[in-house]
Amino acid sequence: MKLFWLAISLVSAAAAQETFPASATLDSVVDTAVRDGLIPGAVLVVGHEGKIVHRKAYGSRALAPTREAMTVDTIFDVASLTKVTATTPALMKLFEEGKLRVNDPVTAYLPEFQGGHSDITVRDLLTHFSGLRPDLDLVPTWSGYDTGIRRALQEKSVSPPGTRFVYSDINFELLGEIVRRLSGKALDVYAREAVYAPLGMNETGFHPAASLRPRIAPTEIDASTGQPLRGVVHDPTARYMGGVAGHAGLFSTAGDLAKYAQMLADNGGKLFSPPTVKKFTAPNSPPDQPILRGLGWDIDSGFSAPRGELFPIGSFGHTGFTGTSLWIDPGSKTYVILLTNSVHPKGGKNLNPLRSKIATVVAAALGVAGNASTPSYETLTAAGIRRMSAPNHQVLTGLDVLAAENFAALRGKRIGLITNHTGLDRDGKRNIDAMRAAGVQVTALFSPEHGIAGKDDRPDVADGKDATTGLPIWSLYANGRYRSTPAMLSGVDALVFDMQDAGARFYTYSCTLLSALEEAARTKKPFYVLDRPNPVTGVHVEGPVLDADLHSFVGCAALPVRHGLTLGEIAAMENAERKWGADLHVIKMKNWQRGDWFDSTGLTWTDPSPNMRSLNAAALYPGLALLEAAPNYSVGRGTDAPFEQIGADWIRGPELAQFLNNWVLPGVRVYATRFQPSAGPFAGKMIEGVRFVVVNREQLNAARVGLDLAYALQRLYPGKINFEACRFLIGSREVVEALKSGVAPGQIEERVRQQAQEYEQRRVPFLLY
Repeated sequence: MKLFWLAISLVSAAAAQETFPASATLDSVVDTAVRDGLIPGAVLVVGHEGKIVHRKAYGSRALAPTREAMTVDTIFDVASLTKVTATTPALMKLFEEGKLRVNDPVTAYLPEFQGGHSDITVRDLLTHFSGLRPDLDLVPTWSGYDTGIRRALQEKSVSPPGTRFVYSDINFELLGEIVRRLSGKALDVYAREAVYAPLGMNETGFHPAASLRPRIAPTEIDASTGQPLRGVVHDPTARYMGGVAGHAGLFSTAGDLAKYAQMLADNGGKLFSPPTVKKFTAPNSPPDQPILRGLGWDIDSGFSAPRGELFPIGSFGHTGFTGTSLWIDPGSKTYVILLTNSVHPKGGKNLNPLRSKIATVVAAALGVAGNASTPSYETLTAAGIRRMSAPNHQVLTGLDVLAAENFAALRGKRIGLITNHTGLDRDGKRNIDAMRAAGVQVTALFSPEHGIAGKDDRPDVADGKDATTGLPIWSLYANGRYRSTPAMLSGVDALVFDMQDAGARFYTYSCTLLSALEEAARTKKPFYVLDRPNPVTGVHVEGPVLDADLHSFVGCAALPVRHGLTLGEIAAMENAERKWGADLHVIKMKNWQRGDWFDSTGLTWTDPSPNMRSLNAAALYPGLALLEAAPNYSVGRGTDAPFEQIGADWIRGPELAQFLNNWVLPGVRVYATRFQPSAGPFAGKMIEGVRFVVVNREQLNAARVGLDLAYALQRLYPGKINFEACRFLIGSREVVEALKSGVAPGQIEERVRQQAQEYEQRRVPFLLY
């Protein structure tokens, strides 16, 4: 009877394949790989909209000791597909049962891990950002599951968690043990009962029965026997651990994996809830990282060849060392399963070009729109995870957009313009002049910190008069006066705000904006924000969220240090959350994407303030400015590189540089320097310090660099930094106390991570791009 139903399914698959336009091309691609000796053979299955549209076996299942033909029911050692088809779904089940939280430290489930003191979370293990090595040492030889887990539990980090992507089998060995402890059952037993049985995956499991051996594709020749491994796991660590491990050891067929893939394409089917599937398959990497990993799943990394060139980012999958791969696009309800035993009879072959070619052929035939992200990915984009794929070179600011409309929205109103020297259009013309030339009646100007020309670097900026137009300039940064008065607004019908921000909470232009917006609400005047790019992207979110009792003019909203918003978005969020009821109009940019750095916009950089002299400085500013309020400390003001170097007369540059470089700060290198500032507490004095060089700005977490720097200063020079004086910049009393106590940066970051995640969700309704 079983053979009858197998025959029926093969006939159905053949009928579907006849209608799939890419079948002949796929046959050619795979047959060529077999002919060229890249693989002995393969089973390829493509599913689309609930149907298998292509299923075929190619070449040979075995080449040694004798040749055997490949069949569609061949059983494969799926290698690292174990991670996403055994360990990950087991964890998903435990997550749905309330037994597991991905943000918990690993020690919550494995108390002896790293001696009971570890910053690594379950999320870090699942995304491969734990900082652990790729695998356990196999020499001298050892054996036994318990021995392997004991070794994994004793592993030391090679980098701080959340800072580097290192694909590590140790991560999943530990996760497999978490499954065992939470479920009370070995991984193979729990996966069979909780996942495979409900899905009807009857030929999937660890330790395949001897009766199945003839259908199992052999892998590499075992040097000790001279025979291929067959029915015995290929991965040596899993073999040492007895064949059941969280990272490898599973055997399965293409048919069973198709059932699993279809379940995920159907948002969990009857096995998981859609929110659980979304949570595990969405990007979960640290938001400052260019590599995108789900919880267990790969999305966009060096391992993403099975996505090809057309499946969108937002699809997900995984590969296995033996030559297996699985890729699923929930947007088009498509999956591609390629099972080979490319390590037979010996390894060393690169399957990435083959995997990529197959995926591209499939996506092209199905008309998958790979250049547009799936809806689920756009939701994640809104939560702050997106990368720039190419420079735009055509961004139009809100000023440019309004100018293209001949400033129609402002006509008939007396305009008060809040601006400075950065209020330029794409051609370099001042907004003041562009508006007046178009017939807009500008009656008053208002300037922020540093004045309308952006040259004043003092705490008191006086009122003045514009030399070109003769218009009055009212200072909104004068002797503690940060708001307009009724007299200033007497001849104004509407307020327009237009200036370039730096993307950090304590850069005061956002507080100038919000003070003016609140006054506009109180006086019932329309308020227009001509939006401009966040120069350090709208993706990265870093640092503590501001405490409610630490509001000041260097932080007047509940934002993290690096907030990832434009000023228009900040205005919209604060107007709504504070219920000001302002008549707010944000003139959106055109063609700006959240992942764009300023140098990909095609706009000309104008220093937004006297000491913000480069995009590199802006990138480092959220970290290096955290301690600027310390009275005996320099952030490089009065030098050629403010906010790119720090120093003091009590710092020894080489010592501090070595300490920081030993931490392997993500995206940045540090070297010792000497400089003589012309301003600040050490004006005219040569001091030692360190300079920061951004080597990968997508990996840079500037706020974390600031925490690492603070920790290093407290360790090397205890008591020298007055952290209390920096509380308004740091923005969190908890973090201030932690720094004073010498708490490690990783632990501090873990404390504020939940805040950051809540903030990312909070800002979603107000994202305009």
